[in-house]
Parts: sequence; structure tokens; C-alpha cells
Amino acid sequence: MDLDQALQTFVIEGRELLDDMEAALLRVADEEDRTESINAIFRAAHTIKGSAGLFGLDAIVAFTHVVESLLDELRGGTVVLSAPLIELLLACGDHIRALIDNIDGQDTLTSALEQTGAELTAGLQRYLAPHAGEASAEPAEAVAHAAVATDTADGESGAADHWHISLRFGESVLKNGMDPLSFIRYLSTLGTIERIVTMPDAVPLLEQLDAEACYLGFEIAFLSNADKATIENVFEFVLDDCAIRVLPPRSRIAEYIALINQLPEEPGRLGDILIRCGSVTARELESALQTQKMSEAPQPIGSILVEQGRVAPQVVEVALAKQKQTKDSKAQENQSIRVDAEKLDRLINLVGELIIAAAGANLLARRTQNLALQESNSILSSLVEEVRDSALQLRMVKIGGTFTRFKRVVHDVAHELGKDIELRTNGEDTELDKTVVEKIGDPLMHLVRNAIDHGIESPEARAERGKPAQGTVTLNAYHDSGSIVIEVSDDGGGLKRDKILSKAIERGLVTAEENLSDAEIYGLIFEPGFSTAEQITNLSGRGVGMDVVKRNITALRGSVEIDSEYGHGTTVTVRLPLTLAIINGFQVGVGKSVFVIPLDMVDECVKFSAEANHDYTDLRGEVLPFIRLRELFELPGDPPQRQNIVVVKHAGMKFGLVVDTLMGEAQTVIKPLSKMFTQVKGISGSSILGSGDVALILDVPVLMQQAQSTSSASRQRHEGQAYTASVLSGGPQASSYPTLS
Repeated sequence: MDLDQALQTFVIEGRELLDDMEAALLRVADEEDRTESINAIFRAAHTIKGSAGLFGLDAIVAFTHVVESLLDELRGGTVVLSAPLIELLLACGDHIRALIDNIDGQDTLTSALEQTGAELTAGLQRYLAPHAGEASAEPAEAVAHAAVATDTADGESGAADHWHISLRFGESVLKNGMDPLSFIRYLSTLGTIERIVTMPDAVPLLEQLDAEACYLGFEIAFLSNADKATIENVFEFVLDDCAIRVLPPRSRIAEYIALINQLPEEPGRLGDILIRCGSVTARELESALQTQKMSEAPQPIGSILVEQGRVAPQVVEVALAKQKQTKDSKAQENQSIRVDAEKLDRLINLVGELIIAAAGANLLARRTQNLALQESNSILSSLVEEVRDSALQLRMVKIGGTFTRFKRVVHDVAHELGKDIELRTNGEDTELDKTVVEKIGDPLMHLVRNAIDHGIESPEARAERGKPAQGTVTLNAYHDSGSIVIEVSDDGGGLKRDKILSKAIERGLVTAEENLSDAEIYGLIFEPGFSTAEQITNLSGRGVGMDVVKRNITALRGSVEIDSEYGHGTTVTVRLPLTLAIINGFQVGVGKSVFVIPLDMVDECVKFSAEANHDYTDLRGEVLPFIRLRELFELPGDPPQRQNIVVVKHAGMKFGLVVDTLMGEAQTVIKPLSKMFTQVKGISGSSILGSGDVALILDVPVLMQQAQSTSSASRQRHEGQAYTASVLSGGPQASSYPTLS
């Protein structure tokens, strides 16, 4: 991997770590035991700082180091977590993200970034200032009289309870901008430096001394509950420029032995076992392996580690015994790799072409009536279907990542508006296509912000209505009939039906004579420029946004509906297809034209039977509205004597499509329509058949709305005729026509 690729990996992983850090900051205030979340925040900052140092990103390293110092004080309990501190750390996370986004290979900062960094650093220092002196090294008199523990003849240490750190800094440490004493001070935050002796043996004669070189060395007795890897990580930025040995407390040999005996039977190599129990670090093992490789007479790795003073002989003996008990086979690990989105898109396109080619081969096989060829083609079709499902599964991601982004939005916007709002999420594990997730983020963001601004009332208004002071916005996702449903709900004041209707009449969107349902009235807020906000804020009120929300959702072959109860809240329901690439379809024919219906929406097929001039029929005692595709698209030719109704379900409702022939199931590769045909209602896309002809994919949500409206008008017309006839004949003055639920 070259440097540019490695840097890009750092950017991606850095953003992921910042997402984890932000999620932990947003939840930590509500937790009783905050230890794990605080540790997670610290680890994220520590990892970003270390990785940035590898690329020489000094601005990120410098700022993140101050953040890390405060987080370490927070872990140690010397700084108390508070709401202002959480806000400050969230702002610091935003600044680190901006620094990462600013990476251009030149490490240059804009004046705005420099100013923001300076302001945040000052804020961090205000929390660190009261504790700045606590992390200093041991007093001078303690250093002067320090004595370094040495091993006795029987191999036991004279100071049994502490770590022994032997440290020799390299000459280039100062030239690289590192302060050796800062590492000693940082080490003291992990425990207590009981004794420290400065070793001057590397200092040359005065005439040979380089003022910019470092000749310092230390022998340190360190009392701490930290593990060996944590202690070594204190010096991670100078590991290549210094010689360091970390010897564990002799009293802990029994603990290491117990850990080895408790290890599961996973790695069988000695080095892996010693690392897992914490008796050596990965760097120490690598150094020993290099020594083993370079030696003329290869020694066992355990012997080298003992000779180098890395580990006690007793620990190696127990590790070797454990190795004999461990099976050679290693359990298969769940591994994941990063794949460029462009490569996935290319794969899906190729799979789509493969499906079209397989359909053509299947058509030719049927025409030849060669049974062997048909059987081979059937096997091929099955394999292609498995390849399709596997390829599509690669693009499926959980929507929980999108939901997590909104926690910060709710936190910030609620704080800006002076409201107390909680975000609840359900169905985070619901999966859908990566492309859909990327494109639905902005519409959902606007719906969430709208719910916070317009939906949730102020704390005073909620108190007057007898509601809890804390409002709730809920995000819920689930699968339904081959679609994913995302609901954005709030327990706020709800929509004012009459106010929306009067505003729509005022703007000429509807007339006062029209008889509109509640859903149709609520749907008017998606009209361009429509707004009932009494005042304009930074968030909303200008009538810009809701129409864009609907347009973006419609572009994804989705639909959006609103349900509201005044005084109790509003729910916006968004329905989207699981994928935008390949679906299972049900092909139907009308004349010479072929149409495709998403198979997940097909409920059943029945013989067409309806009274003349009716747009609905009786389906086992239920009213079923339907649409004649021949009339809808003005197709030439007369219908055959036998027609069929494909019963389609969507959003919990059913309607029918009258077609000439049923052609059966088929894999459908979705091709977008050109701009010339994007305004055609009832069509969402196209597909290529095996014969090379084009089949149109029906837009079921749009057709359902049309079926409801035409059936309602038809019933009203017939009810009026029946009512008139009843009055003229002196019969009952009530229509017997059923109504749709």
C-alpha cells in the first residue's frame, strides 16, 4: 500500500472513530456507570493521535494530545464530567473532523481552523489548569536518593510490587520535536513513579557534545495496575528512537501463569500466547524474532525473550505447556475487507447484464425444444440467481449508522431551541441498499429537524397540556412487502388540519368545494413553498424543504405519507425499495406490451369479473378497486375475452391491475428512464427482456393512488344514480354500495 492509500485509510478510519466518540459522548450523560464510555472516548482520541503522528499531521497530533490529556484526567476522576464539558468535547470532535477533512498533503490550516483550534484549546486548558502540577515527576530529593532494584541470586526482585522500566532515549529525539520529560510526566498519570535514576553514561565529552542531541536515560521503578502494553504505549512516538525494556513485577508471575492456563485454545504459537497474557508486547516479540532471524545458530523464541529480560522463565515454561495442549488448527475468524463503492457498482452492472443474457439463453432454449439444453439453462439460471443475491447482499448496509447521525442533530438543535428532546430509535439492524442509505440521509435529516422545530412544543407549552417536559422523536425502520418503511414520529402538538386547508385554499392549491381526506390535506405540506409557520427561524418556516423531501424520495421510487393527531403528535412514513438495481418481477402482457410488477407487491391473480363501467369488483366479499392498464396507457387493440386481475398490495391496502396475459416471474434488471419520460405517471423504470425488447416497470404506489381516486369517483357516480332512482321509485333513501376501508 502506498502512502496516499494509507492516508486515505487513515481518513476513513478517523471519521469512523469520531463517529464512535460522538455516540459515546451523547450517551454518557445518561449512564450510571460511565467508565466504559469514557474509556471508549479516550481510545478513539488516542488512536487518532497515534495514527496522525505516523503521517506527520502535526496539527491533528497537537490538538488531539490536549483532548487526550483532558480525557485521561476524566478517566482518573480528577475532572468531573458535566454538560458543558460534553458540549466542549463534542465541539473538539467536530474540530478534529474538520482537521481530517482539511488534509491535502501540505498540512496547511485555514485561519478559521486555527482560530477554532485556539479557542477550543483554551477551553480544554481551563479544565486542565487546576491539575497541571499533579502530573509532574517525582521531587528532586526523591530522585537524588533513588535506587534501582536489582535481581537477587535466586531470581526474585528486591522490590516485588513494581514495574521496572529501563529507558534510553535516542540522540535524534529532541531533533524530532519530542520532549523526553513529557513522556515521564505522562507515565506518572498511569501510576506512581516510586524511584527514578537519571543515567548519564551516554553523555560524551564536552568537545564532542551536540547541543541538539539527547543523551538521557532513566531507570524507573513504577507502581501501577496498568498492563505492559499500556505502559509501552506511553512511549509509542519514540519507540523507534529509543531502547526500552519493561520488566513486570515479580509478584505478578503467578498472575501471568493463571492467565495462560485460562486462555482458550486459539493461537498455538508461543509468541501469541505470551502476548495474550500480557507478559510481552508485540514490539518486544518482533524484536526477539529479528534477533532469532539474524543469529547464526537459531534459538527458541522463548529462550531469546528470557535472555533479553523480556519475560520470566517460569512464564515461558507454562506457555510452552499450554502450547502442547493447543490444537494446531486455528479457528476460522470472521474477516472483513474494504471495497471501493465503484467496484461494487461495476459488479452489480455485470450481474445485471448476466441476468439479461441468461434470459435470452432461456428463451432460445425453449424455442429449440431441446430438453438437455433447457435443463442446462435451468441450472444456469439458478446459479445466476444465487450470484445476484450474493452481489446485492454486498451492497446491503444497516440503517443504524444513519440513525446514529441524528442523535447529534437532535442534541444540537434541541439545545439551540431551548427544548429537552430525546431521540429513540428502533430497527437499527434493518438492511437496505447502500445507494438508498446514502440518498435518504438528507430527506430524513430534514424530517427530523422539522419534527424538533415545529413538532415538539416548548417545555412551557408541554407543561400546560399536561405532557412531560421532555419531548420524544422516534425513528423506526422495518421491512414490509419488499420495501423498507422508515417512520419519523414525534409526540408534539400535531398538525392543524383546518389551518393547512385554509392556507391551501388561499394559495389556490385546492378549492373550498373539494372533499379531501385527512391524508390528502396533510399531503399538501409537500407542495412547493407551502408553510404554515408563524415565524421564520434558522431551521424552517420559509416553505423550502418539504417539497424537496418528497421529490428526493420519489426519485428513489419511494413514497411519503403523513398521519397526525392534533395535540398528540405526527408520524411521517417513508416507503423505499430495498434495492435500486435488481428485483424479482412478475411480468404481465397487455396487447404487445410487457409490464413488470415488483413480485413482493403481488398478492394473487384472479379472473377478471366486474360489471360494465365499474372500476371496482367484489373479491371474496371485499371491495377491490382496479385500473385497466390498456385504458391507462391508451394501448391499441381490443381486450381478449378472458382478462386477469393482478391483486397488488401496498401500504396495507390492495387494488387490482387488469391485464391480458400473465407471463410469470422473472429476474428484473432496473434501468432508469431518460429525462424525457421521468414525468410519466405510473412508470418507475424499464428493463430489458431476453428477446431484447423493453418492458416498463410499474410504479405501484402511484397506481394505487389513482385506483383509489377513480374508484371513489365511480362509486360516488353510481351511488348518486342509485339514490335518484330510489327516490323516484319511493324506495329506501340510502345507498347499498360499500365503502373502501
